[in-house]
Amino acid sequence: MALPPLIPRSVLYGNPDRMAPTLSPDGTRLGFVAPEDGVLNVWVGPADAGAEGAVAVTHDRDRGVRDYLFCHDDRHLVYLQDDQGNEDWRLYALDLTSGETRLLTPAEKVHAQILAHNRWHPGTILVGLNADNPQLHDLYRLDIATGALTKELENPGFVSWLVDTDLQARGGFTMQADGSMVLMRRVGDDFEPMLEIPAEDATTTEAVGFNRAGDALYLLTSLDANATRLVRLDMTDESASIVAEDEQYDVADVWRHPETREPQAVVYDEARLRVVATDPAIEPDLERLRALGDGELSVGRQERSDARWLVSLATSDGPTRYHLYDRGSGDTTYLFAHKDALDEYELSPMEPFSFTARDGLTVHGYLTFPRGVDRSGLPAVLDVHGGPWVRDRWGYGPDAQWLANRGYVCVQVNYRGSTGYGKAFLAAGDKQWGRAMHDDLVDAVDHLVGQGWVDRDRVGIMGGSYGGYAALAGAAFTPDVFRCAIDLVGPSNLLTLLASIPDYWAPMRAMLYQRVGHLETERDMLWDRSPLAHVDKIRIPVLVAQGANDPRVKQAEAEQIVAALAEKGLPHDYLLFPDEGHGLAKPENREVFYEAAERFLAEHLGGRVE
Repeated sequence: MALPPLIPRSVLYGNPDRMAPTLSPDGTRLGFVAPEDGVLNVWVGPADAGAEGAVAVTHDRDRGVRDYLFCHDDRHLVYLQDDQGNEDWRLYALDLTSGETRLLTPAEKVHAQILAHNRWHPGTILVGLNADNPQLHDLYRLDIATGALTKELENPGFVSWLVDTDLQARGGFTMQADGSMVLMRRVGDDFEPMLEIPAEDATTTEAVGFNRAGDALYLLTSLDANATRLVRLDMTDESASIVAEDEQYDVADVWRHPETREPQAVVYDEARLRVVATDPAIEPDLERLRALGDGELSVGRQERSDARWLVSLATSDGPTRYHLYDRGSGDTTYLFAHKDALDEYELSPMEPFSFTARDGLTVHGYLTFPRGVDRSGLPAVLDVHGGPWVRDRWGYGPDAQWLANRGYVCVQVNYRGSTGYGKAFLAAGDKQWGRAMHDDLVDAVDHLVGQGWVDRDRVGIMGGSYGGYAALAGAAFTPDVFRCAIDLVGPSNLLTLLASIPDYWAPMRAMLYQRVGHLETERDMLWDRSPLAHVDKIRIPVLVAQGANDPRVKQAEAEQIVAALAEKGLPHDYLLFPDEGHGLAKPENREVFYEAAERFLAEHLGGRVE
């Protein structure tokens, strides 16, 4: 038995061939993101031609363009771009007829958000800008054709705005000092409280949007329940009714009718995403689309007539494939895959697993095993997701395929504090950074060793953002469990992390204090949970990588731990990317990082190197 041929890192971590496809609202064009001269840009072509006939309409030569939107005026396309990863997003408009590009939000150090744009007001976009107050996004009305930007409402303290289909501000969410939220509704020129949301439900409550009639607001919320459910809030009498719910798993997404904006289906966040129709009218469509194959189904419905859907089918051991679905005929037309070269290699399927943590809590995750070898005594890498208030999901991931192909079991754990499993599981992670959240990772290793699959003496830990913190915590708190650790843009000092959050995160400070710890009243606890405070206990090799322009986890987080490791004479490597932010956007930087990480893991765990 032997491992399959090596998959080049350029295939796994290079730019995709095509990604983020969408139909234009009039149904005539297909847009997608693809490389032009090695840099990701937006391409547009005829809707029925797939990638054939498409041409690049943006021509960036640096970090690329990934976030774009066709406008309902059927002439323009808008996109967001930052500078070197600083996340100060600027909004641009591209005239698809003339090719002219205009910068619509030119101010420096201002963060732009697209708040609303729809078919009923095709020439207008509502934009959020924190130009006057760095902590709050005021509401602006943008005329797409002229570029005129008019400030409409000053933000009264909203974490997020609520806007209806007539592009009228109807309210917003405010966060209170104790971490709770209040849904405010507009009454005349003022905003008044409509719904109080306790702190335990704040992270698991968000607005889906208003229906077209404007008499109902749909919410995803865990109020009076454990798992997030879909609720209809009547704007006339403020009564609430349940549309869809599951006792254990959160509703992760809602499909809505393009004209009425009423719910048609919900997606439950289980081990595999489960789509359930709430409107029987689309059940025949779902049956046809499920026949495409075993994978995670996603549907884009930008086209105004709703006659055609852009459908993606994602598997764990192959590229994501995109199709055009005609509702009238029931036919599907294959468009393209996100990365053709993956079909040339043997990939490993991702498998859900679960185990019981030391305190009795059931924890779920995913395993990706190397192909061609016995599942016995294998080296493993614990690949920890960031957030931490997100989760790993089943599907293709370059890290999982890279690690499995190099001979490691890739272990992904949805530790307590991850989303998808209800608010009790989420709350079990409150103020447990470096404690119970980390214990779940260690318990996963013990479980896999107990199954005989993993060699206890050859386990590494790696991750980005919170995952980078977890890697440093593994080196500092449990160096006997892991042989090596890789930290990408992870915080090393929780005190400096919380003291340096971006200005526009300030309204969420109460939530961070509730979930992580209070910067003023729990300083001793936060310092004790910081890997930097325990650097003397580190005795395994550590690889640290950082983007110099990261606005979330500042460069100082990496510099502090690297300086301490150097002072103590502890084994470490440090990669600083001067043109990156919170993660690695450029393929050439990903190649540098993953080449270093591959050699680092091979040296300490014994896997293969390209």
